[in-house]
Amino acid sequence: MSDIALATSWRGVIEEFRDQLPVTTDTPVITLCEGGTPLLYAPHLSELTGAQVYLKVEGANPTGSFKDRGMTLAVSKAVEAGSQALVCSSTGNTAASAAAYATRAGLTCAVLLPRAAVAAGKVAQALAFGATLLEVEGSVDDCLVLATQLSEKYSVTLVNSVNPYRIAGQRTAALEVVEQLGTAPAAHFLPVGGAGNITAYWAGYRQAHELGWSTRLPMMCGFQAAGAAPIVRDELVVNPQTVASAIRIGNPASWSSAVAARDESGGLIAAVSDEQILAAHRLLSSVEAVFVEPASAAGVAGLLAVAEASGATAERLRGHSVVCTVTGNGLKDPEWAVRAAPPSVVIAADVQLAANVLTLH
Repeated sequence: MSDIALATSWRGVIEEFRDQLPVTTDTPVITLCEGGTPLLYAPHLSELTGAQVYLKVEGANPTGSFKDRGMTLAVSKAVEAGSQALVCSSTGNTAASAAAYATRAGLTCAVLLPRAAVAAGKVAQALAFGATLLEVEGSVDDCLVLATQLSEKYSVTLVNSVNPYRIAGQRTAALEVVEQLGTAPAAHFLPVGGAGNITAYWAGYRQAHELGWSTRLPMMCGFQAAGAAPIVRDELVVNPQTVASAIRIGNPASWSSAVAARDESGGLIAAVSDEQILAAHRLLSSVEAVFVEPASAAGVAGLLAVAEASGATAERLRGHSVVCTVTGNGLKDPEWAVRAAPPSVVIAADVQLAANVLTLH
């Protein structure tokens, strides 16, 4: 590759946003060239809601989810500190990301997963990247407690979103949105599970505003699955249940900061049903041509619910720019897409039969 091509190619979030991140010249950069994801205009969603809707497609990151943004910084700082191993609890995406960046850095990675509760695609990623998987009899919240205890008693770095470098790296998504739109949107919709992402986006938007990159701050609108909505209910959910496995969390690690993001931005955190999530999941792929895992559709489901309610929030959005983060690629958890699809048609190898099925004339 020529020097010119190297100079103009995307370098990953640490190099692209070095001046806005807690790194020095001594920080080794462990990167898979994450970030730089598309901000895609969504014409059908815009028509349905009366807003100018854009999708921040975080499934385009190297391991297929937004987690890579924070992981590059968390792992780079772990290497800088001399750590030899990483540990995390996960519903799947953190596991895949931590394992990939650990491999890139030459570190050992231990992943704690709730037994039989993680999509196969995510488990396959973590295994392929060489992580040691421990299936825990309990919830992802139990896994986080155990991972935290391991990091406190042994020389390993915890890379869940309680790690401040994870949040610092993830806030680059908001900086990108501001660069792509030219300012912050009027509102930002996204799923809420562990609540690190809504925390990070709000921090990023505030940073962009302080830097003079944006003339306004967006309303932050987060959505939990109805069966896993501790922030909405204002109480722990001991046995969270939802088809959206990535946000099946009953005790969010970033609970208080998510509430702060909601309150400071004048936004909301609400719940959507599994039926609403799956309907948004199908709409995204069948109309907007964006294939996401179910949890990623929670923010879009929330936007549609707000628009349908036709209340004050919907009126605030009408005619204004709205960004929805879709957090993970559909190949992470394809089961629901397959279930919802019509059955295939079996025919003989005959051109006329094929044309008849396709109603070609």
